[in-house]
Amino acid sequence: MKQNQASLSSKQYAVPFILITSLFFMWGFARAILDVLNKHFQNALDISITQSALIQVTTYLGYFLMAIPAGLFINRQGYRRGVVSGLLLFGLGSLAFIPCSMLGTFYAYLVALFIIGCGLVFLETSANPYVTELGPKETATSRLNFSQSFNGVGSMFATLVVGSFLFQGADGSAGGDAVIPYTIMGAFVLLIAVVFARVQLPEIVHENDGDTKQGAHNLKMLFRNRWFVFGLLALLAYEVAEISINSYFINFVTGQNWMKAATGSTILTIGLGVFMLARFIGAAVMSNVAAEKYLAVCALGTVVCIAILLLDLGRDISVLALIANYFFEAIMFPTIFAMTLRGLGGLTKSASSILMMTPVGGCGFLLMGIIADSTDNFTLPFFIPLAGFAFVLVYALRYIAKK
Repeated sequence: MKQNQASLSSKQYAVPFILITSLFFMWGFARAILDVLNKHFQNALDISITQSALIQVTTYLGYFLMAIPAGLFINRQGYRRGVVSGLLLFGLGSLAFIPCSMLGTFYAYLVALFIIGCGLVFLETSANPYVTELGPKETATSRLNFSQSFNGVGSMFATLVVGSFLFQGADGSAGGDAVIPYTIMGAFVLLIAVVFARVQLPEIVHENDGDTKQGAHNLKMLFRNRWFVFGLLALLAYEVAEISINSYFINFVTGQNWMKAATGSTILTIGLGVFMLARFIGAAVMSNVAAEKYLAVCALGTVVCIAILLLDLGRDISVLALIANYFFEAIMFPTIFAMTLRGLGGLTKSASSILMMTPVGGCGFLLMGIIADSTDNFTLPFFIPLAGFAFVLVYALRYIAKK
């Protein structure tokens, strides 16, 4: 056991590894809240699935628009200032829910969510590549999976606690005010920003870091690397699938009249618990198994699970397929991310900023909402995540073939 821990990271990086890993919990919490906020606003503001999908669209649009600026900022100012900037935007966006609630309109909340999205992209663009550097290169994928496991802890905590709070009514249609959890979260995040502003984190320097000042040159070099482009597309496909399923989960089980929103939120929490456990398992497995091989196995598992779901075999089988899917999809983001950064050296920060544009794939939920609202068929929209996972499977198989 001690040997595995020693190989996961280096002693000199133990403190920064712990501090940075704590951030994964925070943005997992922030992103998972959206999945219960979506259904909450449908109930509280009487809007459709398509309208509520703007929650995801607005938040992840922040990722798309700010990813490259965040990368340029981190190139010049370093990982620590990138983290602090992200925390400040994250905290201020959360506290903006207070004036938004006074305006009493759904669209005011979208402004606050956009600011939060901008903050989260700074955090993720800083933390994901930084973790891959805090130890031996051969355990970079395993290390990122371990840190990303705490993302799953944050997600599970958000759907359990915030979901229970927002769906307090007997029928799940009434509950607490969304302003309260966002205000608490905002105050906590700003406190963490103060901690990171005062702590010293070592900067990782590559031999060719001089090139990182040349933004346009970096982009040209990266997009000439076909395996970087393939990895970028695979990560986008995964984000389309993963975020869409999370956002649609409660809508699906309530739309099928299988359960109330509060119960749906609890089942989603169980799924995220499986997701979290699978990341810890994945981190251990990939200490001994090639990441691309394990990715291929998991991608095949997700394709099978979603195919079963589309067969519409009833409540129990469908819910079990959804939960099993969480196990198989869990390692995909950190694994594809780390595989795509392999061997990029001084281009790592620029590459990370481009990869962090991929959560815009969460806008795929808008298409799922449109299909569900227009056809009144709550199973049909799952063709969208099926296509995403199928692409990840192709990527994993091609990566194995190249080696």
